[in-house]
Amino acid sequence: MLRSQVVVDLLVAAVFAGFALIEDRVAEGGGVRLTAIAVFIVAVALRRASPALALTLAWVGAIVQMSGLLYPGVEDLAIAPVVYATGAYGGRRIRIAGLTSAVVGSLTAGLYIGLRDYLRLGGGGYSTMQLAERIGIYVLVGVAVLVLPWIAGALRRSRQAAQLSREAQLLAQRDAARADRAVAVEQERVRIAREMHDIVAHSLAVVIAQADGARYALRASPETADQALTTIAGTARRALGDVRDLLGTLRHEQGTAPTPDVDDLERLVEDMRQVGLQVEVDREGDSTSLNTSTQLAVYRIVQESLTNAYKHGEPGAPVHVRLSSRPDTVEIDVVNRRAADGRPGLGTGHGLVGMRERATMAGGSMTAGLRGDDFAVAVRMPAHHATGQMPRGIVRGPTSTADTEQEHTTR
Repeated sequence: MLRSQVVVDLLVAAVFAGFALIEDRVAEGGGVRLTAIAVFIVAVALRRASPALALTLAWVGAIVQMSGLLYPGVEDLAIAPVVYATGAYGGRRIRIAGLTSAVVGSLTAGLYIGLRDYLRLGGGGYSTMQLAERIGIYVLVGVAVLVLPWIAGALRRSRQAAQLSREAQLLAQRDAARADRAVAVEQERVRIAREMHDIVAHSLAVVIAQADGARYALRASPETADQALTTIAGTARRALGDVRDLLGTLRHEQGTAPTPDVDDLERLVEDMRQVGLQVEVDREGDSTSLNTSTQLAVYRIVQESLTNAYKHGEPGAPVHVRLSSRPDTVEIDVVNRRAADGRPGLGTGHGLVGMRERATMAGGSMTAGLRGDDFAVAVRMPAHHATGQMPRGIVRGPTSTADTEQEHTTR
């Protein structure tokens, strides 16, 4: 309880004591009535701090009063706030005890007052019917004094419970909204990291390979060096355009460069062939009818697979790319020969994670691992793109050693 609530209860008990003591009936009962008044005052003071103890004291006060054959007075009104407290603040058992006490107390008070009046008149002046009517009236008064306060307390408790339920629901909705925002922010961060990795990793792999070739061919074959530098410039410009487009989306602006699609796979394959990667492409079906999101996923998965094969595959070994488009599914298979030395490199595994995330966001699945002496990436996605959101709980890291073994080996 708050300190203010304790002070209020004590003041109410003091006011009640004042009214009870100035009543004319105090002298009539003497010490017995004063005892009953004292018990009722304590019950009123404790009604909110301990409803069970207050109810017990109320019964004690009533029994003391009836044992002295005293007529009810102002002090009996203390039972009403006590019963109210059992309905408003008590537990389940206390509420049941309060309701039972209110009903039993009403019947007891009606019988006690009616029979007391009957005996006080010496059994005369009342017929049996009149006595029954008088007892019934007293019972109704007891119901008004005792049962109605309990009902009011129960209603107050119900309103408080409903309010707490609404507040809990609002808190749950707020927490859910915060969680959704956190998930959305995390998914956007993952998407940005995935796009940056796919753009930068592929472009830098091409640039590094061409720069090394140009450095060695500069004296022996200036034309070859010039072609390598041209390739470097073109690759860097395209990468810069893709990065600018991605940064534009971060600023809530429309990107300036078109989104890569399956038609750009020919240019991608040609770029990889220029850096010395032997790529064999087998396309089945019409993949140009796929929606933009699915085409972007196909392009990025093939791009990362070829980059991975170039960085970690067997030099001079062909890379087989199969793209199969059906009315309901799209399948991608990229197979390359693993490097023979198997020396560990500095790969982080982000490429495989990014491909898996793209496939999952499209509603599909991806497997990557050893297939004999080869390393194979197999992706199966629905032709119609899914929600584009990453399911909660998805593992954003490698799931097995085989998945990242190629990315952790150099040529």
